[in-house]
Amino acid sequence: MEEYNHISLRLSRLATISYSTSFSMGVRLLQKNFRYPVYAIYGFVRFADEIVDTFHDHEQERMLTEFRAETFRAIEEGVSTNPILQSFQWVVNTYRIDHHLIEAFLDSMEMDLTKKQHTEESFQKYVYGSAEVVGLMCLRVFYHDDDQGYESLIYPARKLGEAFQKINFLRDIHSDFSDRGRFYFPGTDLSNLNDLTKKEIEKDIQKDFDEAYLGIRRLNRPSRLGVLVSYTYYLKLFRKIKRTPASKVFTQRYRISNLRKILLLAGLWTRYQLRLA
Repeated sequence: MEEYNHISLRLSRLATISYSTSFSMGVRLLQKNFRYPVYAIYGFVRFADEIVDTFHDHEQERMLTEFRAETFRAIEEGVSTNPILQSFQWVVNTYRIDHHLIEAFLDSMEMDLTKKQHTEESFQKYVYGSAEVVGLMCLRVFYHDDDQGYESLIYPARKLGEAFQKINFLRDIHSDFSDRGRFYFPGTDLSNLNDLTKKEIEKDIQKDFDEAYLGIRRLNRPSRLGVLVSYTYYLKLFRKIKRTPASKVFTQRYRISNLRKILLLAGLWTRYQLRLA
């Protein structure tokens, strides 16, 4: 089992690196014993996301239902022949991840198959399940033996996930609507997205970033730099989107160049070593 677990975790690591260079960059800067657990979490959520975002020519609802059942069976039995679920059940059982977080995540994935427009209530539920709970799973890894520390950071961890998800919505607004018919921001007329409306959305995101940063400053040092790298990357992406007029939001998918990422990383690493971050 030890060898099988190791192979499964390596596959989760490969999935993370293949799907997201930015996220994997942050994971590499976590303390070594945190890395594979976070890879396991990312592999799980990414594969579930693939079901609802990519497998359009297949029975997505059935596949997601089966994926949910297989997930909880793996957690209960402590084993799975699916390496991604094997990694995930290991991290859930080892780090005492609340099953409610997993249910909320899968509920949001299900919403992506059925709900194309959101009310304020459904939007909050979706963001919580699709992003905030992922941050809370990682936070549980960082504080697996410190319940008080974990509880004290739940709110800023949720705000960080919320900020990241809203940036994703803005960055992917064209493909989400054109390819999948989805639009997430409630009370917003997509056909008349103007600069004023965009600024209101951005004001809300900035508040999330500010509240999240207060929590990052309180994170234990073994996890802080990795989280700070992801935070800074998304903040730079946010500022790039803010400089773009609403009329051009639909024309491209925004990203930060690899060179810019390396420069950001170098600067943060230096500040961290000097204990300035």
